[in-house]
Amino acid sequence: MTESFRDLRLFVAAYEERSFTAAAERENATQSGVSQHIRKLEDRYGCRLFLRGKGAVVPTPAGEALYRRALALLRGQEEAVRAMRALAGSLEGEVQVGLMPTLTRCALAPTIDRFLRQHPNVLLRVTEAYSAALVARVRAAELDFAIVPAFPGDVGVRLRPFLRTPEVLVTRAGSGLAHLAPVRLAELPPLSLVLPGAANTRRQTIETYLASQEVRIERVLELDAMLGTLDLVATTGWSAILPGVMMAADAARREGQLFTVNPLADPPLPLDLVLVSPARRSLSAPALAFLSVLEEETARLNAIWQGALPGG
Repeated sequence: MTESFRDLRLFVAAYEERSFTAAAERENATQSGVSQHIRKLEDRYGCRLFLRGKGAVVPTPAGEALYRRALALLRGQEEAVRAMRALAGSLEGEVQVGLMPTLTRCALAPTIDRFLRQHPNVLLRVTEAYSAALVARVRAAELDFAIVPAFPGDVGVRLRPFLRTPEVLVTRAGSGLAHLAPVRLAELPPLSLVLPGAANTRRQTIETYLASQEVRIERVLELDAMLGTLDLVATTGWSAILPGVMMAADAARREGQLFTVNPLADPPLPLDLVLVSPARRSLSAPALAFLSVLEEETARLNAIWQGALPGG
């Protein structure tokens, strides 16, 4: 039975990567080993699972059907193992999480503090990166889960809603805007605006919003460095549009603040964040525990924007 699950794991890797070579790298196997395991499955089931071509493998209808069933079998195996381990004692293990600066700036510290006090025997690893890199690592099962802006989905991963937060205009303290007052960007003087790079998921959404609202832009600076963006905005006349949950602590400050923060209005611009996890795995007990604390902390921070979005 152990060998049978190994066959399925290698099959799933080949299906998701569309390459025996990439599947071998992902699963610490050899290319020939992956081929042998796939051939063993094909002999067992009496049908071809992939069409082999130059540089890529393409699933057959039988391969498509087996993939869906293989995911369920692999998840069931992991759930059974984890259930038995949970009976053996307190929560322990390793959690590997991928987060964007949107969450690491304000939500990560209180989440880590609470989680490690409750579960001191869990090894926690957090990776900060942007969405494309995080999704790739989740698909390869290098991360238990990641939180990224909503996207249409991809093979090898599962999505579920995590949080909706408003996009907000961030300028330096003393910029002339009333802190926390909703603003219509079209009514402001031309903006010097810092935008994320073209590969960033939020870039197109922000540009579409600016164009549809006929917002006047004096100049644009592309900067894919969140600490650099915040420092630039705090010390110059540049402004940025950033996720509300990321700026929640600054929004709550009254004294000694570096930033003026204003939710976008008429219309607001929501940012939907989603949880991304490997399709072939269920979340472990430590990962679920960390996710629970993270959701509570982000919801607490995001509560300052209650009413900033329709239905909020």
